[in-house]
Amino acid sequence: MSGNYGNGRPVEILLVEDNPGDVRLTREVLKDAKVPNNLSVVKDGVEAMTFLKQEGKHTDAPRPDLILLDLNLPKKDGLELLAEINSDEALKDIRVVILTTSEAEHDIKRSFGMDASCYLIKPIDLERFLMMVKPFDFV
Repeated sequence: MSGNYGNGRPVEILLVEDNPGDVRLTREVLKDAKVPNNLSVVKDGVEAMTFLKQEGKHTDAPRPDLILLDLNLPKKDGLELLAEINSDEALKDIRVVILTTSEAEHDIKRSFGMDASCYLIKPIDLERFLMMVKPFDFV
């Protein structure tokens, strides 16, 4: 990440989440954040890739600075998506935070083994979220 968030440019965040309640909660958490941000939301791993590659209805999609990724997604799960992001030279430098209900040790290990920046278990509150993403240099 470029680290130029002090210039007033909002942080571009892509939330990959299929649960409307979790989308609402994430919007609330980010609305209260001290860092200006733009949140884009897609509902599955396939749509996430079209967003990231700016294809189809996402041709004007902003390049995210941060991806908040649920693991339990329809069509293409979060770990499959993470692997695809990491195998793409144009995308692999985007920070990915796993934001999921899974506390399974194998999911945590696989996520970090695939270069996830952080692993947060839902539900997440603002204070915990900000504490976890603070090292990413835009908070």
